[in-house]
Amino acid sequence: MEFKHISVLLEETVDSLNIRPDGIYVDGTLGGGGHAYEVLRRLSKQGRLIGFDQDADAVRAAAERLDVFGEQAVVIRSNYACMRDELLRLGVRKVDGILLDLGVSSFQLDTPQRGFTYRDADAPLDMRMDDRQEMTAKDLVNGYSETELFRIIRDYGEEKCARAIARRIVDVRGKKEICTAGELCDIIRMAVPAKLQKSGGHPAKRTFQAIRIALNHELEVLEDNLADMIDLLNDGGRISVITFHSLEDRIVKTIFRRSERPCTCPPDFPVCVCGNVSKGKVITGKPILPTEEEMKFNKRSKSAKLRVFERKEQ
Repeated sequence: MEFKHISVLLEETVDSLNIRPDGIYVDGTLGGGGHAYEVLRRLSKQGRLIGFDQDADAVRAAAERLDVFGEQAVVIRSNYACMRDELLRLGVRKVDGILLDLGVSSFQLDTPQRGFTYRDADAPLDMRMDDRQEMTAKDLVNGYSETELFRIIRDYGEEKCARAIARRIVDVRGKKEICTAGELCDIIRMAVPAKLQKSGGHPAKRTFQAIRIALNHELEVLEDNLADMIDLLNDGGRISVITFHSLEDRIVKTIFRRSERPCTCPPDFPVCVCGNVSKGKVITGKPILPTEEEMKFNKRSKSAKLRVFERKEQ
């Protein structure tokens, strides 16, 4: 199956980086290479883009798409959590811009064997963004305790019926292992009251999202590495992050604000004594959202939010 993915907020994201033609840029979530291609198109022969993705299909597709730029484009199969170490291996200590397009790609959602979709009953419960990882969604669903499942579905899916869903999963798997998306969807339908299933889209949407996030450690990776990525920027460099749900957006917003105003002194202190120094400024007071036209063209862009931070050395 051909790797297809429509880049969300394409122009807005690349514009927000304030591209320097001779700069070094990083795409931490390469996907099909749409954002990376547009960045490279704006670079001179002295410019360079380094792209990261842990998904083998994405790496193959992006490498093929970016091949036209020759050695200006470097594609690395790795999680963006390893960005600093991978850049050092290339002799790069600082960059002029970083972009992250978080979440799951259209290709991953539309390829049943990847197990991300709840719309194909026969799809396996996989959901791994990196197939080198041993644990799958099937292992999580059948192996985690009821308490752990409840916490994941409640916290990562923001699902009102999390406790009932977790309890039902444990009841069913006690009789038979849960192996497919269809089996898990049936369990969720049994746990969610009929009146709640009439609104808010597919009843399994939030639970599948929660399991995917937990399995791939998406929020932990973002929270543990975003501040470090700001430190990788040259003076005036920018980091632009596209999120697709409130948990991601909250992390980005909090870390950007903390990086701009890191002082931990009590408000009544006349001067700062904590010694924390600002890393720069938040460019987006409010997130940049897709236009009505983009949302009509690409329905998956509806929940996208773009936030931008600019590094300023003190």
